[in-house]
Amino acid sequence: MSDKRTDKEQKKIYFASDFHLGIPDYHQSLQREKMLVAWLDEVRRDAKEIFLMGDVFDFWFEYKTVVPKGYVRLLGKIAEITEMGIHVHLFTGNHDIWAFNYLEKELNIQIHRKPEIRKLLGKQFYLAHGDGLGPGDHGYKMLKKVFSNRLNQWLFKWLHPDIGAALALYFSRKSRLANVVRENRPDFVNSAEDLMLYKYAVEMIRKGLKVDFFIFGHIHTPTNLELENGSRLIILGDWLTNFTYAEFDGNLIDLKYIKK
Repeated sequence: MSDKRTDKEQKKIYFASDFHLGIPDYHQSLQREKMLVAWLDEVRRDAKEIFLMGDVFDFWFEYKTVVPKGYVRLLGKIAEITEMGIHVHLFTGNHDIWAFNYLEKELNIQIHRKPEIRKLLGKQFYLAHGDGLGPGDHGYKMLKKVFSNRLNQWLFKWLHPDIGAALALYFSRKSRLANVVRENRPDFVNSAEDLMLYKYAVEMIRKGLKVDFFIFGHIHTPTNLELENGSRLIILGDWLTNFTYAEFDGNLIDLKYIKK
């Protein structure tokens, strides 16, 4: 492919999260997938790296020889982008925690399973999906340990893929998030200061962590907030009702909205 760019042309970093492809039904999920593909096609023109910060799929499980049906437009576009030399990262979320090596092998995506501190265009970033961080939410934290357990993953793979996927998607389509999409209503709390990820970032700063930006998904409240030491907290929102992403040019970071 001849669409290789110079470093000068690759000048921005993009972040997006929580697409939850698969809910509430095939047709609405497909519409969001097409929007995501169009966005990727746009940002690849000047992207140095693209970070997908988790919950790309509402359910994803890789059997040894089988992956979930669908999403071919998105997967093909990501493969095209990585072949251009643009790094694409996936920080696994609570809905795609069972991404193993298929995406890395077939699409050349870089998979990240834990929070990381990375230097991007001269600035320090703390990057994580955000699930299980911050105070409270003990029930989910215990559930995450269950889902992350290798024995439990091994046991689940012995379900026929049609059964395993059907069970997961049944519960997904009955979930709060699926109802949010069906009813076309926002899914967020009123105050950023009430968010557990805000409290987590403040705690990390008080423990001595020095970063320029905290980037999280998970909580679907689009947030761009200055913290007490000059760091900024960016919560990316979602592509269920908000359709938001962040763009970093080496100096400023903007939280932007897709026009539907």
